[in-house]
Amino acid sequence: MARRSIFWDFIKVAVILFVSQSFLGITVRADIKGGIIRRQGTQFVDSNGNPFLVHGCNFYWLMYQGADQSTRKFVKSVLKDAQTLGLNVGRTWAFSDGGYRALQISPGVYDETVFQALDYAIVQARNHNMRLVLTLVNNYGDFGGKPKYAEWGRQAGYKIPNDDAFFTHDKLKTWYKNHVRKVLTRRNTISGVRYMNDPTIFSWELVNEARCESDPSGNTMARWVEEMAAFVKSIDRYHLLSIGLEGFYGAKNAVSKRWAYPLNMDNTGTDYIRLNKIANIDYATVHSYPDLWLPSWKSPAKTIFLRIWVNMHIRDAMKVLKMPVVFGEFGKNDRVFDYKPEQRQKFFWTIYDSVYSSVEKGLSGVGSMLWQLFPKGMEDWDDGFAVYASDPATARIIDSQGLRLKKVEQAIIKARNATLAESNVIRLWSNNDQVSGNDK
Repeated sequence: MARRSIFWDFIKVAVILFVSQSFLGITVRADIKGGIIRRQGTQFVDSNGNPFLVHGCNFYWLMYQGADQSTRKFVKSVLKDAQTLGLNVGRTWAFSDGGYRALQISPGVYDETVFQALDYAIVQARNHNMRLVLTLVNNYGDFGGKPKYAEWGRQAGYKIPNDDAFFTHDKLKTWYKNHVRKVLTRRNTISGVRYMNDPTIFSWELVNEARCESDPSGNTMARWVEEMAAFVKSIDRYHLLSIGLEGFYGAKNAVSKRWAYPLNMDNTGTDYIRLNKIANIDYATVHSYPDLWLPSWKSPAKTIFLRIWVNMHIRDAMKVLKMPVVFGEFGKNDRVFDYKPEQRQKFFWTIYDSVYSSVEKGLSGVGSMLWQLFPKGMEDWDDGFAVYASDPATARIIDSQGLRLKKVEQAIIKARNATLAESNVIRLWSNNDQVSGNDK
């Protein structure tokens, strides 16, 4: 008996060492080699089952700047800066409807040069270990968006009462679906990989900051999301999908959220809870702009609002939606009347601390994406929210968040490996007992 005990103690140690060493090669921060990111309950994981936490930024202009050889350098430059800062997901437009450097010149008519600029952006993102959220249309008129679809409809002779007809008119919905299909099935001219098969793409986003103010009830938006989410998944059932909401609760639910809610956002026709419960939506998004929503408030009050706003959405994502939530846009405007540089630093820490606390506890808040990262040379594009890697104070905050998220990922993987090792030992021991019993 003593001899058998020593033998099995040796086997136990050997199995633990084997299992542990098997996972030593796993990259803690899941890179592109981790495959397409998927949802697992309230979390994101890669194809190896490793946790994936979103530490990201926005640079909506990648395709636009990449369409001209004189400005293409900015694409590579900003992705290099993002990688240096430890960012792993970027959000950019996969649309440009009409106008200068348009991707979609008119319904179904595309500029191949501009499309190849998006190809280039995706390949450069992969080269810099970045995944991309690709947004498929804008709610606003910048780069065409919903108003351009309505204009195209009128030019074609259809009765289009307002821009919100984008969500209801059959022809406009068909044009949008055609664009979705065009993008998702696109074969990258540089990598040769179809977008729908490319792990560089983190997720699809139906629309940037969806709103339908002509129907505050939210019924129109709910029907549109249901239809379009099903359509996207009929083409690509592997990539994640979000709506692109700002996080407003809608006229009905906003009353109960009044203590932490922008007063002028009751009638956007959207609802954070209702819409994210729709089938085929994988995760919720929230935007955070106290400077725009509460312009008369002083900075300390805005910070309090921000903390409540973020934590309220994490709580609802966990308890009600039971899905991940990503704070897809957040920023501090340096053009407000009382701005001081330390306010931006405090703003960032408010977001980052809430997200870090969430991931540490295993809750639904799994990431955030600052608005917006610029490289040197694009200062003319600064909208007051610009972030530069050359700003040491902000860069330190961004880097610090990345490092502590990485530690959480390491802890999760370590715990999982220990559990696997223990399970294998128990299984091996059980098998041995069965063999011994058969020998008797």
